[in-house]
Amino acid sequence: MLGRRTDYTFGLLTALFAAGYGVMFTMLNDFRDDYGISESALGLLVAVGFFSSFLAQVLLAPLADRGHARRLVFLGMLCNVAGLLGMAVSERIGTLIVARLVMGLGAGMAIPAARRIVILADPEHLGNNIGLLLTADVGGFAAGPAISAALAGPFGIPAPFLVIAVLTVACLPVIVRVRVDETAVEDAPVERFAFDLLRHRPYTGALALGAAVFLMIGTFDALWVLVLDDLRAADWIANVGITLFALPLMVLGPLGGRLAQRVGPFRLGTVGLSAGALFMFLYGQMTTGAMMMVVAVFHSLNDGLTVSSEGVAVGLTVPAERQAAGQGLLGGVQTIVGGFTALGAGWLYEHHGRTSAYSACGATMLALVAVAYWRAGPEWYRRRPAPVVVAGVGG
Repeated sequence: MLGRRTDYTFGLLTALFAAGYGVMFTMLNDFRDDYGISESALGLLVAVGFFSSFLAQVLLAPLADRGHARRLVFLGMLCNVAGLLGMAVSERIGTLIVARLVMGLGAGMAIPAARRIVILADPEHLGNNIGLLLTADVGGFAAGPAISAALAGPFGIPAPFLVIAVLTVACLPVIVRVRVDETAVEDAPVERFAFDLLRHRPYTGALALGAAVFLMIGTFDALWVLVLDDLRAADWIANVGITLFALPLMVLGPLGGRLAQRVGPFRLGTVGLSAGALFMFLYGQMTTGAMMMVVAVFHSLNDGLTVSSEGVAVGLTVPAERQAAGQGLLGGVQTIVGGFTALGAGWLYEHHGRTSAYSACGATMLALVAVAYWRAGPEWYRRRPAPVVVAGVGG
């Protein structure tokens, strides 16, 4: 019961972080129309959050392994609230960028710490709980547009940000009451950062899986609306398509996590991402919005069952005392890959067309899957990987 309460508490917190980003993402056109901010400046606004989150995940998240997990969650929540309030009151790009930077720092320090807490609270059900956090993340982001649509029109641009901020503050008393097993000072790892984990072959294989996932996500997010518009599809197809894509991820996340733990995350991840690469290639061949939607439905079902694999792989191959560092570096790599992929996919689409952009994504995903298979070694074949309480990391 204690583990279940921890799972749902930090799942709710993960959803609120994602909802804050989802609200901001859907308010960009309002910032442009109401505040007169240019598209290039809005692109910088989005990017700065990714970069600050990357720095926090790599540089600050490992502190959670040194007895500061709860403190990082608190600080991350406070930063997120401060950033949301900044978004609510700012009308100039400079202050909006500062607010977005603070939001990125908050998520980057809190989410890996929350993952560590959830993993160690119930190691036997690691896969299910990682999938639950994925469900919360996707669900929170998907709720962002609905919150914006319901509040921004009647109450103005600040309203959605203020509501998410208030809900986050309301979670503080709940977080206080959750038991957190902090690392004792004498047991704290001597490593300050997570880079030494790169010497561990299965961990780098998990990073390759994570990079492939966000290569796919970055390409999909950057091109979906543009491609459907160029195919002259109705506007509702783009919006419904995003919702339909998110639903299987939300529903199947815990099942996919359990499946990854049972059959092996490297086995499931390489199979799922190979299928994902095929779906990305197919997007480049479709000639109507309806055909794109059909591919997206099957793609989302595949992802719902498999994209938890990289998080489960890290949880099962990294020592218990290094979980926050391992999850943080994974999240940092994914953030950077997703950001640069979105830029590259847009450039390829503009200069070389839809088929080239999607095919390049699929080919690179297959290359990363091959790297993951190579680096995983015997872990790929192991149907029931070793439990999370590994004593140390091998070379």
